[in-house]
Amino acid sequence: MRRMFLRLSTKLLNISIASLCRAKQLEKAEAAIIDGIRLGVLPDVVTYNTLITGYCQFIGFDAGYSIIHRMKEAGIAPDVVTYNSLMAGATRQHSITHCLDMFEEMREMGINPDVWSYNTLIHCFFKLGMPDEAYKIFHDVLLNISPCQATFNIMINGLCKNGCINNALMLFRYLQHHGYTPEIVTYNILINSLCKTGMWKDTMRLFEELRESGHAPNAITYTTVMKSCFRYKHFKEGLEIFLEMKSKGYAYDMFSYCTFLGALLKSGRRQDANNCIAHMIKIGYELDIASYNTLINWHCKEGKLENAYNLLNVVEERGLDCDKYTHTILIDGLCKAGNISGAQRHLNQMQMMGFDCLVAFNCFIDALCKVGRLDYALQVFHSMDIKDSFTYSSLVHNLCRARRYRLAAELLLSCIKSGMKILRSDQNAVVKGLSVTCSKTDVKRYKLKIRTAKLLHH
Repeated sequence: MRRMFLRLSTKLLNISIASLCRAKQLEKAEAAIIDGIRLGVLPDVVTYNTLITGYCQFIGFDAGYSIIHRMKEAGIAPDVVTYNSLMAGATRQHSITHCLDMFEEMREMGINPDVWSYNTLIHCFFKLGMPDEAYKIFHDVLLNISPCQATFNIMINGLCKNGCINNALMLFRYLQHHGYTPEIVTYNILINSLCKTGMWKDTMRLFEELRESGHAPNAITYTTVMKSCFRYKHFKEGLEIFLEMKSKGYAYDMFSYCTFLGALLKSGRRQDANNCIAHMIKIGYELDIASYNTLINWHCKEGKLENAYNLLNVVEERGLDCDKYTHTILIDGLCKAGNISGAQRHLNQMQMMGFDCLVAFNCFIDALCKVGRLDYALQVFHSMDIKDSFTYSSLVHNLCRARRYRLAAELLLSCIKSGMKILRSDQNAVVKGLSVTCSKTDVKRYKLKIRTAKLLHH
């Protein structure tokens, strides 16, 4: 009876330790262990493994590893879970050295690595951009132990994230050929990666294959494919997927609705967009700032600035906080409408409110260039604390159009020296312009400066 009570007490202690570690209360977890020992409730390997996981997650690998010495002092031998937790902590810190050390130490102690030891090692190699090494470990898994579903998903996901989408697809087909039945998660990983790399047709083929495989696409699948359709202007297909998702009763969030709404507006389906908004309100969605930004952006692109500002008033009346995108959209709309002074005033207000104004400045500079106010655009450029490659590109392009090649050349070189990437078209325009206005020697000297700057600052 006493033995059962102690076992039950240790289990309760472990539950308490796990809860405290999840809440980042590591000092209290340590205190709970001490209190338990005083009461005669001795910690076991699960107690220390839980503590190791907490330390690795919230403090670091070294703190987690120090627990092993305490385990040994208490007469508790580490097990495979102990080392798997430490390997996971090393992976979180992107330390392949520590991860490999734990793998070797485990084997030296006579503990056989399990499938999760190998999974963690594979994941660590992928995180560090070492897909070839990850593949070697995967080969060892196939030879020595039985891989699990997670092993295949880690491999496919890792290959995708390291830019090896074709290798991921080849592995996927190879596994299918050898009797592997992929999960919906596996399909989602591949579909998401195909979407990100712009392989829209391949995305749709895999989506159709998923439908025919007996697996039902879930909300993540539908949302991912729908976004891909809209991104690459396949509005009809995107709308069909949204409606299919809706008909199957999947829960779709505000983001899905905003994506759908944005596509309706871009394709000119104003009445459908209005119906969509009405439906969102009817089912209980309160439009958030992202939804209003979508609508404001559409009105600005249609040149209906009065409607856009009316929506801004609605946003303020509802007590919502406008974000930097709201203000940037309005500034861009004013610029495109030719209201430069209005854009300047709004930009000044945006600065006073403490927003990040980089994109807004880029829109403003581009607008100034297009109306021929290059010198003022340069003044604004020099007043900016933060610039990006788009800031430089806009000015370089417009200076070349105005045949002010020397100034464009100085800005282009300055952009490279700042460690930013330049467009090939900008560089070609500058060199071509200098070839007309300068000597061949000056052009060669400038090209050498460009090459040198790229070598030193990239």
